[in-house]
Amino acid sequence: MASIDNIHIAFSDESLLALNFCLGFIMFGIALEIKFSDFKAINKFPKSVFTGVISQFLLLPFLTFLLILIFKPHPTLGLGMILVAACPGGNISNYISSISRANIALSVSLTALATLLCPILTPLNFELWGGALPDTREYLHSFDIAFSDMLRTVLLLLVLPLLLGLWVGSKYPVLVSIIKKPIGILSFLILIAFIGLALAKNFDTFKVHLSAVFVLVLLHNGVALAGGYFSGALARLPEIDRRSIAIETGIQNSGLGLIIIFTFFKGNGGMAIIAAWWGVWHIISGMLLAAYFNYRDRRLSRSEIAQT
Repeated sequence: MASIDNIHIAFSDESLLALNFCLGFIMFGIALEIKFSDFKAINKFPKSVFTGVISQFLLLPFLTFLLILIFKPHPTLGLGMILVAACPGGNISNYISSISRANIALSVSLTALATLLCPILTPLNFELWGGALPDTREYLHSFDIAFSDMLRTVLLLLVLPLLLGLWVGSKYPVLVSIIKKPIGILSFLILIAFIGLALAKNFDTFKVHLSAVFVLVLLHNGVALAGGYFSGALARLPEIDRRSIAIETGIQNSGLGLIIIFTFFKGNGGMAIIAAWWGVWHIISGMLLAAYFNYRDRRLSRSEIAQT
């Protein structure tokens, strides 16, 4: 497994700037789907919003810490898991919520709120949980990373495009109604290409470790989805709110994780393969979860019809 640490996905300054722009564009595309009125859902569903934020920024990092304690992955894989858990919700979470018959207003509000909170909570969670285990702490502290540097990176890549997208959406609603769908499709394609770039170089070395990484990400993502759903159940929230919280907790912005890895960790292979494979797998798992929710709804409807 140590061979994976010998991989460093190096980008030139120009390439890294282009990747940063791509991630900012993806966030801008998401923001076009959000309206200022969507934030009213925070007042409309305060308990659900609070539960969603707790699930995403407290519960998931803690569950990730427990997974690492139990399975003891290679330190850089563990640090990659912690970084993914510290990131805010991913760009397809609202779409997954819509096809899962979840609470879309809650999903959109949680996406926006998590993006606004992540400049503080992402570096804080990463530093806290990455430093809580001896192996990950040793690797983390081998890099000179200032909290302020990571905060600035997250602000520029996520919060600024979010605010710009909100402003454009409120200022030019007719234009946005025309461009938001093609921008959404383009953003999705950019995300796939972005992940592909992370995996393409040194793929032969990556695939040697892919089976171990596949199991780790499968477990990690499954725990995230289940943790979000059952935190909603524990809070006695409606079914549609539980679904939204599960999706917001299990669909993470691994693109941000990759940018942080490229910028601050010299593109470390162990961390990068976790974040890149998560970016692939959470699309698959999100679709599977949506299919399950729809199947369960159909079963319930047939049962209700049979009882009448």
